[in-house]
Amino acid sequence: MNRRALAALFAAAALMAPALAMAQTSWPTRPLRVIVPYPPGGPSDSSTRIVMERVSSLLGQPIVIDNKGGASGMIGAEAAKSVPPDGYTFLMVTTAMVCITRHLQPIPFDPDKDFVTVGRMATSWGAMAVHPSLPVKTVREFVAYAKANPGKVNFGSSGLATITHLIGEMVKLETGIDMVHVPYKGSAPATQALLANQVQVQFDSTVLPHVKAGTLRALAMLGDARWGQLPDLPTLKEQGYEKSDGESWFGIVAPAGTPRPAIDRMAKAMAEAIAAPDIQARLDNAGLRPTWLDPAAFRATITAEARMFGDIIRRGNIKTE
Repeated sequence: MNRRALAALFAAAALMAPALAMAQTSWPTRPLRVIVPYPPGGPSDSSTRIVMERVSSLLGQPIVIDNKGGASGMIGAEAAKSVPPDGYTFLMVTTAMVCITRHLQPIPFDPDKDFVTVGRMATSWGAMAVHPSLPVKTVREFVAYAKANPGKVNFGSSGLATITHLIGEMVKLETGIDMVHVPYKGSAPATQALLANQVQVQFDSTVLPHVKAGTLRALAMLGDARWGQLPDLPTLKEQGYEKSDGESWFGIVAPAGTPRPAIDRMAKAMAEAIAAPDIQARLDNAGLRPTWLDPAAFRATITAEARMFGDIIRRGNIKTE
């Protein structure tokens, strides 16, 4: 065997070494870390902690939740990208991080190349809600009202180019209505503006407690499922708006090059955790619903939704400046 062939053989062996070593051991053999690129307390953090607490028991190792907030998730993502892909560091990602922001500004990672998908955990419940003074009770009535009053309906969001903004833009594009976008610094301030009738409609999860309290009127659930706590409220799709979709979900990825045995075992443990009735109840109490997707299905969802949101951003001429 010549020198070139030997070099190629050694290079191939070096690439295979991590996976072979892991296959021969009982992964995991030490604590794992999941980077959550947002501060503690929000749905990204709570969904991860609820699921990973059970995953830790199933894998027999502690899982450290490492909150690295800042720059809309970019700081945590960059930190996860830079660690050795040894199967002991994972990253929580959101719809915005991997499907939306890439179309609006340079980001420090490639969502398609720098990370491998492990699985989607959960999705926030959310609704389209209006101020009760608006003389509408269905989405069709809302569309008719907005068409009769062009430019006089304001919709609030948690910020420019967030998913709560883009859902409103999707509704505008599909229905042909003229609404004015009013961005706020977070969902809660936008909901307070809705309660004060400073905006007339919002597409978000923060409206739900006020809908239940009767201070806001819900017209539709966002996404593809009804909420058990408001079982009579149909989704946008059920009311004939097939293109008006878009959900705020939370999933787990790992640095590219992470050994496949670690990905597969983590995915299996996550699936088992999310299927547990008590975990589902805890997610529901946190305003979340379990929406498990395995690695392949999660990757397909990211690809499809990145394309969808990119189209909305282009058609709506949405800018971050």
